[in-house]
Amino acid sequence: MRFQAPDELGAQERAWEVVRAAYEQREPVSWPRRHWQPLVAAAVAAAVVAAALSPPGRSVVHSLRKAVGVKQAEQGLFSLPAPGQLLVTSREGAWLVHADGSKRLLGRYRDASFSPHGLFVAGTRANQLVALDPQGNVRWTLARPSPRLPVWTGTRTDTRITYLSRGQLRMVAGDGTADRLLGPASLRRNPAPAARIRHRAGQSEVVANGLVVFRGTGVFDQVVRSPDGRWLVVSWPTANQWVFVRLHPRKIVGVARITQQFGRDARIAGWCCG
Repeated sequence: MRFQAPDELGAQERAWEVVRAAYEQREPVSWPRRHWQPLVAAAVAAAVVAAALSPPGRSVVHSLRKAVGVKQAEQGLFSLPAPGQLLVTSREGAWLVHADGSKRLLGRYRDASFSPHGLFVAGTRANQLVALDPQGNVRWTLARPSPRLPVWTGTRTDTRITYLSRGQLRMVAGDGTADRLLGPASLRRNPAPAARIRHRAGQSEVVANGLVVFRGTGVFDQVVRSPDGRWLVVSWPTANQWVFVRLHPRKIVGVARITQQFGRDARIAGWCCG
């Protein structure tokens, strides 16, 4: 059901009267065709200002501002709702966030990935693949041109990292040895994940196990499942929020001011190891 503020129609009519009166009082001037867009933009701006200055108009604007984002969202990521830790990348670098909300900037890495069981992290710099521990201490480095998108897989005792370098797919052992070329990188269609984002008519819906578990206005960027499988975290750049969704029983926890906490273009690189 669409929200309608008190006297919303009246506010619209008053705004239209302001625009029409301004149009009728204008001085006729022969302008080149290229000036019609600024004129329309000015008229629209006048209508918005006129509507906002009236009490019903202020109500409408306030309602629109609150329509994006979870109401009563926490103003910081004070804790995680499930065991484990988050790995976050942004323009500031790679962050490790613990369950109690404490976080550490590991360094200026642009991509990052947990090792199995979360014992180490793989990160990339301009021309280096780096393995580091949760305190940010470097364990080894591998010089490669423009490495991107490391994925650390395997068991606790036998691990490997696949990554891209200049359009080639490469693999190195978890101890930094035996790096080798696998072949040209190719885009492969992955199987449908258990949780995914679906865009419909201006709303980015989150679907888990075939059911819509969360919806909102704007753009959702990511959906990541917790290690125990009970929670999802949804990245919502439009609202500058992350939204934690418990599947059973349903619960929503919003966290605001993500950019202020982690930096611009913050992304969740992993939720690991409860």
